[in-house]
Amino acid sequence: MGSWGTLGPALLSLAGVALGAGGSLFGQYLVSRVSERQLEVEESAAHRAELKAAVLQFVRLASQVEKAVVSRAEADGPESGPELGSLVDDLWIAQAEIDLAARSEPLRGAAYRYALRLAEVARGEVTEASALRGPQVQFMDAAYGDMWPGRRRGDVDSSSSR
Repeated sequence: MGSWGTLGPALLSLAGVALGAGGSLFGQYLVSRVSERQLEVEESAAHRAELKAAVLQFVRLASQVEKAVVSRAEADGPESGPELGSLVDDLWIAQAEIDLAARSEPLRGAAYRYALRLAEVARGEVTEASALRGPQVQFMDAAYGDMWPGRRRGDVDSSSSR
């Protein structure tokens, strides 16, 4: 029994050290996971901000192209003019910015199809204004999907609607 009297405290000390080391390692693991998650959230927010700026620029230019086409149609002039040509060039640059900022292929494709349809309308190849609505809706849905993956555009959080 004498050996337990000297060995017992040593074993209990050793067990305490092992528990402390295990707890410390587990704590470091949890801190690492939280830091990793915070980094993901920050990167996602930065991506959304960058993509939002590119999408808004693209939409602004698309709207200007549409307005220029409508005003050209009202004036009964088939000429596209340098202003419309410049707007279409700027639109393609904005589409390239989206192509670089997008994480998803559906957004890249939708932006390209919408820009292509706008260019066709600007050149007078497509005369129906309604031909733009389909590509426009697909583009906006894809942009939303790229910024908020897994969430549908029409979904509304019940707490935010009150």
